[in-house]
Amino acid sequence: MPVKSSKVNILGVAVDAINMGVAIEKIDQWIQSGASQYVCVTPVHSVMECQDDDDLRDIFNQAGMVTPDGMPVVWICNWFGFKDARRVYGPDLMLTLCDHSQKPGYRHFFYGGAEGVAPTLSENLQKRFPDMKSVGTLSPPYKALSESENRAMVDTINAANPDIVWVGLGSPKQERWMAKNIDVLNASVVIGVGAAFDFHVGRVRQAPAWMQRSGMEWFFRLIMEPRRLWRRYLIGNSRFVVKFFMQVTGLKSYAIATPRLN
Repeated sequence: MPVKSSKVNILGVAVDAINMGVAIEKIDQWIQSGASQYVCVTPVHSVMECQDDDDLRDIFNQAGMVTPDGMPVVWICNWFGFKDARRVYGPDLMLTLCDHSQKPGYRHFFYGGAEGVAPTLSENLQKRFPDMKSVGTLSPPYKALSESENRAMVDTINAANPDIVWVGLGSPKQERWMAKNIDVLNASVVIGVGAAFDFHVGRVRQAPAWMQRSGMEWFFRLIMEPRRLWRRYLIGNSRFVVKFFMQVTGLKSYAIATPRLN
């Protein structure tokens, strides 16, 4: 039986009210059935990016799975009655799925990160999970790719014949790339995990576990990178609170529309 999950409308973004176990089970089914799906891990920042870009919101809403990546998103799922919803955080999803994949032998490809990051990530994960199968890595240049350049990247990935492609391009670039290429990638599942590449190679420090559980990870990251992240967290988070208040009080409605992408 296919695994089903309930959706929660958060400012027009349909978030799956799931936990890690359900996420892994859905990915198992996609790989076993030869499906072609992409996964968006979704903190408050991603929800807010969608407020200013209808095409990006459509990309999230057409994903096979939109995980509650940030604790505020989890709390909202719980508040709407989905008490089993838990955080499905990109870096944790990567570790859990790499571990889980050792027995069935799923093949992983790592696409993204700065030069040298993806190979180091692959090496680190294979040391941690000895039976994990990494079949390739690729770090695209930090620029907009031409159609021929993008096709060459896709051809390289397909030649490795992965089951899972991990994408670390940062949001929303990675979501746009996944939506654009999902129909030409041979992998069953493509997962955008943002900073997980840098976290797992030690380039960027993760917040302590207690800060992650308490929903204060944003504050830790703001302290680490204030010049880059101040607008995202100080302005974006404030806008989120206002907009969500308007949604739950009925002052504004946020419809979920999923037109076919070109």
